[in-house]
Amino acid sequence: MTDDLQVATGLAPPKAFDAACRMVVDYLVRVVPLDTWAVTRVADGQQTVLVTADSGFGFAPGLSAAWAGSMCRPMAAGRTPRIVPDTREVPELERLASEAAAQGMQIGTYVGTPIVTDEGALFGTVVGLNREPVDPTLVDQEPLLDLLSSLLSSVLEADTAAVDSARALERAVSDAETDPLTGLLNRRGWERWLEREDERFRRFGDPATVVALDLDGLKTVNDSEGHAAGDRHLRQTAAVLRSVIRSTDPLARLGGDEFALVAQVGTEDADQLVDRLREALDAARVPCSIGAAPFTVVGGFPGACAEADAAMYEDKRARRDGGRPTPQVPHPRPTLPTA
Repeated sequence: MTDDLQVATGLAPPKAFDAACRMVVDYLVRVVPLDTWAVTRVADGQQTVLVTADSGFGFAPGLSAAWAGSMCRPMAAGRTPRIVPDTREVPELERLASEAAAQGMQIGTYVGTPIVTDEGALFGTVVGLNREPVDPTLVDQEPLLDLLSSLLSSVLEADTAAVDSARALERAVSDAETDPLTGLLNRRGWERWLEREDERFRRFGDPATVVALDLDGLKTVNDSEGHAAGDRHLRQTAAVLRSVIRSTDPLARLGGDEFALVAQVGTEDADQLVDRLREALDAARVPCSIGAAPFTVVGGFPGACAEADAAMYEDKRARRDGGRPTPQVPHPRPTLPTA
């Protein structure tokens, strides 16, 4: 009897948001054939492609553009229709299409609908584009668009809740991954966190910044005042870092005088965070060399960590040579004119 209650794997609904996005895009390509369909994430002033089926615009996962210039922005604000068979007939979209044309992108048709969180905030969009205007009967697909948007919003809510529960469990069993001196994650805990979260951040396109820090002068403290003083120096550094970042942001002592953290903020807020970290550390007389780099869907956390380490060592060399530049988080260059 139990065999009769089993559902074939291919018939089970998707539980992960990225799988649901892929299913929706593939379905739209078959049912409403446009030159491009995509699911995007909107965060930190950028619109980033998560999943796409593209046959003419050059869209690919990880590519992004400024949200301010996106056709989806007036749609999400309710100023323009969600389905526009001819962008020349809607003044605001006509203007945006002209700006895109100046960059070599012709947009004759726009389709878009928001994906919202359980709190009603904008998460991203489902968007379709065509180079040429299409038949006005395209507007008849609005109920389908509503259905698919609701599907993705529901899967997003369920997947986010599952991820939050998994994170809470992981924090509860992390004693073996804690540095006993500072109470921070140790290197093993840090590497496991990055490995777990890399797939999750890529799935949702969440903004994040990796910050690498190296405590200046610890050897001098150990040599002149003893290792007990050096330990106090390390604990003080950990306390200062905790006081600046959010309690949910992972913070690790990787060994010796090396620290690292992931702040779940985009590049604009990350610049300010780096400034606050430097000011707080200097005020507490535990100065650090600092480097930071943004998480990207393409490079993931491995790429961001490598860039942050390189920036930190560059900062250390500059400080050693008498300069004191404030490291700025690299800002990804927009690669999609409008979406």
